[in-house]
Amino acid sequence: MTVRLCLLGPVRRRLTGAVLGVLVASAGAHAAETGPIRIGWLSSLTGPLSSAASAENQGVQFAVEQINAAGGINGRKIELITRDTAGDPTKAVNYANQLIFNEKVSFVIGPVNSGESLATVPVVARSGTPNLVISTVDELTDARKYPDAFRVINTNEQWLNAANDYALNTLKRSKIAIIGDTSGYGTSTAKRATQLLAARGIKPVYSVLVDPNQTSLTDEMSKARAAGADVVMPWSAATGLLARVLNARGDMGWDVPVVGHPAIMGTPIRALLNKPSYWDNTFSVGYASTTYDANGKLPAPTAKLMQEIAPRLGGKIDFTFWWIAMGYDTVKLAERAIKTAGSTDPAAVQKALEGLRNFPGVYASYTYGATQRNGFPDAGIVMNRANSFKDGSFQRAPD
Repeated sequence: MTVRLCLLGPVRRRLTGAVLGVLVASAGAHAAETGPIRIGWLSSLTGPLSSAASAENQGVQFAVEQINAAGGINGRKIELITRDTAGDPTKAVNYANQLIFNEKVSFVIGPVNSGESLATVPVVARSGTPNLVISTVDELTDARKYPDAFRVINTNEQWLNAANDYALNTLKRSKIAIIGDTSGYGTSTAKRATQLLAARGIKPVYSVLVDPNQTSLTDEMSKARAAGADVVMPWSAATGLLARVLNARGDMGWDVPVVGHPAIMGTPIRALLNKPSYWDNTFSVGYASTTYDANGKLPAPTAKLMQEIAPRLGGKIDFTFWWIAMGYDTVKLAERAIKTAGSTDPAAVQKALEGLRNFPGVYASYTYGATQRNGFPDAGIVMNRANSFKDGSFQRAPD
C-alpha cells in the first residue's frame, strides 16, 4: 500500500524553502572546505617589539611556503593574511576583529607580546576562532574561558622557575636582589618571582621597580650590594634597562652573577655595554632547541630548519633563532590540527589540538589536553650563558 502525503501550498512552500536552505548551506560549507585555508597573523612588524616579531615572521612565512609547495593541507593551500599591530593593543584588537569578521580566517596566530594578547585573546575567544597564543603571561590560557586558545611558547612561570632553580640549586645563592621595571609585565613578573621564592622559603634581600627608560642603575645596584645580595635577578624585557644593569655592575667592579629574562642575552645588548667583559657571569633562561651540546651540535630539527631557511636569510643568522623556530611551529601545529580534524570546523580543530601528544616541532614538542592549553614542556627550557651567541643559538650555562 502506498501512502501519499498531500501538502497544502503554504506548507509545501515552507518545506521546499527549508530543503533549499539546507542545500545552499551544504553547498556553502563545501565551497568553504575546498577553497584556501585563511590564517590570520597578528605581528608587530614595526615598532619597539619588531625585532622578535620579524624573526617569527620569517618562520611563519617559510612554513606556509613549504606546506603550499607540498600541496597544502588536505589539498587546500594556505592563504596567510598578515596585519602589523606595531605593538599597539588597540590596533591588535581592531585587526583581530577584521581578520575574524571581514577576512573570515580559520585560525589566528599571535599577537607576539603579552600586552597585545591580553587584549585580543578574549576577542578571538568570543568568535570561537582557534587562536595559537605566543605570549608568556599565565592568564592568557584557560580551557574554560578561552577553549580555542592554545599556547605555543612557554609560560612566564616556567621562565621564573628555571631561573630560580639555577640561582638556588646550581649557583647556591640565596641572597637575591630582584630588579623589575614599571611596565605591566615587569611589575607582575617581579611580584610573581617574589611569591615563587617565598614558596621556597626565600625572601629577597632587595627588590625594586624602575622606569625602563631610567638612564642609570648605579643607585639600585649599590643598594643591592649594600643589602648583601649574592645574585641579581632582573625581570624585564627592556634591552636597554638590562644593559644598564650590567653596566652598573661592571663599573662598580662587582662580580655578582646576574640571572634572568631571555632578553639579557639578546644581540642588541652587546652594542650597549661599556665593555664586552660586562656580559660575563650572566645567565639567561633559554631553550633546549637552540642550545649547543658538548660537541657544539644543535638538535637535529633545529639544524635542519637552519639549513633549509638559511638562503632566504642571506646565509647568516644574526638574531635569536628560537623566534624563527616558534613561528614555524605555529603553522605546523595549525596544519596538524586541520589535517586531523579533516576540516577547519572550530570544534573539530579544538578536539584535534586537545588530542596532541608530544607533537614534534622544532622549537619544542607539544602536548595539550581537554583542560591543558599550555603545550610547552618544562624540559624544553634550559639555562644559557648570556654572552655565548653564535648563529642564533647559545651555549648551556655551567652546571
